[in-house]
Amino acid sequence: MPLIITSIGILILLILIMKFKINTFIALIIVAFFLALSLQIPPDKIADSIEKGLGDTLGHIGLIFGLGAMLGKLLSHAGGSHQIAVTLIDKFGVKKIQWAVIVASFIVGITLFYEVAFILLIPIIFTIAREINMSVLKLGFPMAATLLVTHSFLPPHPGVTAVTLEYGANVGQVLLIGIIVSIPTVIIGGVFYLKLLQKINPLLLNKPRNIYQLEDNSIPENIPSFISSLLTALFPVILMALGAIILAIKDFIGINHNIFFEFISFISNASVAILISLLLAIYTMGIKRKIAVSELMNVCTSGINTLGFLFLVIGGGGAIKQVLLDGGVGDYIAKIFEDSTINPIILAWIIAALLRVSLGSGTVATLSTAGLVIPILSQTPDVNLALVTLATGAGSCILSHVNDAMFWMIKEYMGMTIKETFATYTVISTIISFVGLGFILILDIFM
Repeated sequence: MPLIITSIGILILLILIMKFKINTFIALIIVAFFLALSLQIPPDKIADSIEKGLGDTLGHIGLIFGLGAMLGKLLSHAGGSHQIAVTLIDKFGVKKIQWAVIVASFIVGITLFYEVAFILLIPIIFTIAREINMSVLKLGFPMAATLLVTHSFLPPHPGVTAVTLEYGANVGQVLLIGIIVSIPTVIIGGVFYLKLLQKINPLLLNKPRNIYQLEDNSIPENIPSFISSLLTALFPVILMALGAIILAIKDFIGINHNIFFEFISFISNASVAILISLLLAIYTMGIKRKIAVSELMNVCTSGINTLGFLFLVIGGGGAIKQVLLDGGVGDYIAKIFEDSTINPIILAWIIAALLRVSLGSGTVATLSTAGLVIPILSQTPDVNLALVTLATGAGSCILSHVNDAMFWMIKEYMGMTIKETFATYTVISTIISFVGLGFILILDIFM
């Protein structure tokens, strides 16, 4: 019954959002109450359960999310992101332009949310495509594949960061392993598939398209240098990855914990790393360019003004997760797999994939998966929590279709039909999901 109730709840959520166009957050809360009542949580405990799920989830990611948004906005406003993209493209040349787009998208995508990075990079993609007379799809899809991978696999993106903390995994380790998994996954999904598609259906990639007209994205004068922009964009990644490497070496060698390692643990904490990086960005993207602090603070404010609704949606996903936990669904699934030999990594991927296909939101799918997988993790103490986290992210990006906002965004911006979008972006997102899982399972053999 718990699984049937959960399935009905997901179906209701899908109908509310897709059929009746109900606001996503409202739909999530309605379904959370429905699930709580159906799972026989005492009525006087339902509100507490929903509030706990919402509060715990936002408490985990609020600081990282808010500071990360400010960092990304400062980088974008100063022209740093534009500088990174253009410089890499100039260095790579026309023949290797797709690789330049991937590198630029990877760097920009680490610090910016998927939609924000897409909007930032797409005008540059259009300009390059026009100047070198290349199909915008041949550049747009390597970019989209890279941004999808960074969004699904790498902190400080909200879904993967939240589920990292829910599972109790190390953020630095998730970031480090996530980068290792991301590189070949992007190459296969964002480059090799397009080469195959070029042979199967060259007309799809090469025919002229009516490209969506973008608003003017003017680049400010006196933009920061490439090195300054690159260091600012990657600084949180550098701190978290460096911390993970140093602490891993410490544990491997068997060195006793001391004040040096305490300091490394402190600065490589995700929240602290992003705060330090934000302070660096205020200097490199602002003060160094003679920009008044008051103007910089206005930029930071504008960076978080758009986060309100996204916070609510993420909190709503956390509320459903908590209701599923309090309602015993996770325990029920744990009992089903009590004597099973199924790998928790594969299980996390399957659950996230099913939720992604049903709900469209990778972030909601990721958060909801945590509530079902956490009870099983207690029965398999030897499982690598970072790999379970990445498997959840891999499952959450599968089969993008009509209930995914990015499906429509890519369709419109690249001037495609629905059928063409299914043949390209839907397939690419699915390849990324399966290939990502494959590399995660390979790493599981050696870790």
